[in-house]
Amino acid sequence: MHWACLYLPHLALDAVLRNHPDPERPLVLVTGPTQKRVLAAVNPAAQAAGLRPGMGLASAQAIVADFGCVEYDPAQAEHWRQFLAAWAYRFSSQVCTAFDQAIVLEVEGSLRLFGPWPRLRSRLRDELQQLGFRHHLVAAPNPFAARVLANAHADFAVGDGHLHSALGQLPLEHAGLDPAVVESLSRMGLRRLQQVLDLPRPSLAKRFSSALLHHLDELLGTRETPLTFYRPPDRFDLRMEFDHEIESSQALLFPLRRLTGDLAAYLAGRDGGVQHFDILLEHESVPATPVRVGLLSPQRESAALFEFSKGRLEAARVPAPVRGMRLVANELPPFVPASRDLFDLRPAQAIGWDALLERLRARLGDESVCRLTPFPDHRPEQAWRSRVRESDPHYPTTDAAAIPARPAWLLQQPVLLRDTRVEYLNGPERIESGWWDGDGIRRDYYRVRTSQGQQAWVWCPAGMQPGADGFGFMLHGWFA
Repeated sequence: MHWACLYLPHLALDAVLRNHPDPERPLVLVTGPTQKRVLAAVNPAAQAAGLRPGMGLASAQAIVADFGCVEYDPAQAEHWRQFLAAWAYRFSSQVCTAFDQAIVLEVEGSLRLFGPWPRLRSRLRDELQQLGFRHHLVAAPNPFAARVLANAHADFAVGDGHLHSALGQLPLEHAGLDPAVVESLSRMGLRRLQQVLDLPRPSLAKRFSSALLHHLDELLGTRETPLTFYRPPDRFDLRMEFDHEIESSQALLFPLRRLTGDLAAYLAGRDGGVQHFDILLEHESVPATPVRVGLLSPQRESAALFEFSKGRLEAARVPAPVRGMRLVANELPPFVPASRDLFDLRPAQAIGWDALLERLRARLGDESVCRLTPFPDHRPEQAWRSRVRESDPHYPTTDAAAIPARPAWLLQQPVLLRDTRVEYLNGPERIESGWWDGDGIRRDYYRVRTSQGQQAWVWCPAGMQPGADGFGFMLHGWFA
């Protein structure tokens, strides 16, 4: 088994149902001119009510009084097939979308990473089910055989030794042949592909074009046809349109969860992450409301993306009811998973520091969560700044490793140290700076241990000895 085929017979309908607020209600896709509308696809509820693809819309309305109608959009169906190709890219670097209503991927190399075929098949099925797409999944020695076998089998795998037999049992209408060729062969009394394979090749070459023999050779693997492989784009753009106006932010959480889940699947496929993306809330008569989601580090987990987006969405001011939602991510940096110690003693429910910061920023707002960074000023009161974002351009930074030891607790204003029995640990360190802005200082700093065993950062005026002229140390901070 070298190739897997994901056949998507209900792709257009599933693309609608996965975003529909009531998928259990009878729903059909309609197509055709205005005078002759026909059903292109029906969901299980509509099929149970007696509706069938190809039925006229008027006849369907005579059978079922109330069912939903959505216009069949081939371009939208192809958009979702490309999305699933991006998802499949995480399992194989050779993904091809050249086959109708299907995606094929080479899985020989993937088996060494994801385990034997039953395990990989189970994972593919579970993730496709979570994404909301019905499918057939078939594995075969070559992509052409996998594609035609998927027409007749929902779950099937065949190796080189049994490929000829498996292909021979296919009905001609499922063998991927041209309909005109199938009709001609049927008139000759041929019903299965094995009967065609048993015919002399010179006779087939005389009665049919060379395309038939080429197709048979591709199915058997005796002819190699080059394929064009899929490459995922460097931008994610997905939109959902609602059937009615939504005024509550809680009602927007379901489509938001679906959009962030699709973004996570796309990111996993290209082995990347996202740090900044926009959620656009579309309205009927006013411009779209942008909701900017900025993360401290690249993320790609579905639950994390949804939670961080949810906080931003709930805090957004929406001027009008929402008719559509769009998620756009233009920058997709590489993703590096967080490292964990082998013997990590944290509880299983504990979250990482970055995840905690993201939650606080989502709930409280960006400006409410800051981090302290060194600032290139020798005066202790001026040596630190609060920074909202890592890329905040307002203040220059300095290398923290180049700064001498400083106390973790710096007092807002120095106070007199009322302890005459101190032990000198380090110093003096003279700090003389700030003369240019009228707030200059000239101090000698010491690190001392008090009579209570605490380590303090103290200073006295430059050149003056503690105790001279009745002057004692000024306490400026405490070391941990």
